[in-house]
Amino acid sequence: MPIEQSFRQAEALLSPANIASPVPSFPETVVITFSDHMERILCATHETEVISTLRAGDTRPIYKFSHRGKTLGLYRTGLGGPAAAALMEEVIVKGARQILVFGSCGVLREGIAAGRLILPTHAYRDEGTSYHYLPADDFIPVPTHDALEAIMKGMGVPTVSGRTWTTDAFYRETGELAAERLKQGCICVEMECASLMAVGAYRNIPVYQFLYAADSLSGNAWEKRILGTMTEDMRHTLLTVALDAAAQL
Repeated sequence: MPIEQSFRQAEALLSPANIASPVPSFPETVVITFSDHMERILCATHETEVISTLRAGDTRPIYKFSHRGKTLGLYRTGLGGPAAAALMEEVIVKGARQILVFGSCGVLREGIAAGRLILPTHAYRDEGTSYHYLPADDFIPVPTHDALEAIMKGMGVPTVSGRTWTTDAFYRETGELAAERLKQGCICVEMECASLMAVGAYRNIPVYQFLYAADSLSGNAWEKRILGTMTEDMRHTLLTVALDAAAQL
């Protein structure tokens, strides 16, 4: 058996079960955000209970709450594939059985307005984490795309679907690379999708994801647009969309 295949099938020396333990009454559906603003809005609009915590350089609470009659969890994860994947591994051990993640992205294709929601169909694996979970390949599919698209349509939320480019180095998104990814069908770029989908596939946990268009790298130039400057109303709307969708999973 080739060594790459055998080591992926082997038990890891350090397992997430060595770090985390099952939590009684842990929400089966968990929402992941990257934004402390979203965390703050959740606590201001819902009655929340801190059911557990995570460590990612600082202590991160996992909130349990009810939304549209369904018990959900939410936590703020770390930036980049390694941090986001590791924390999701621990949350799966604690009891999560399906996960919805949402965060910002930079658009590669012209015509995608700031704030538009994007549903990734595949992620280009320009990061390292996914290769420790799945055999090497350029793209990883997002198997939950169709289900989430149907939910968004039922909610009357307009979206655009396409491939995303997952990279570890947002300060090395060169014009040449952006043009090549665009030719391959990538309409946006972010830092976690490929990693999280790989963990979900490896652990047999469905992971749903939507992105919201923030900055732009289209036209061989960078534009900040709404990156880091979204209004409070827009943040509230995005969180509501995420929670409404999660309640229907």
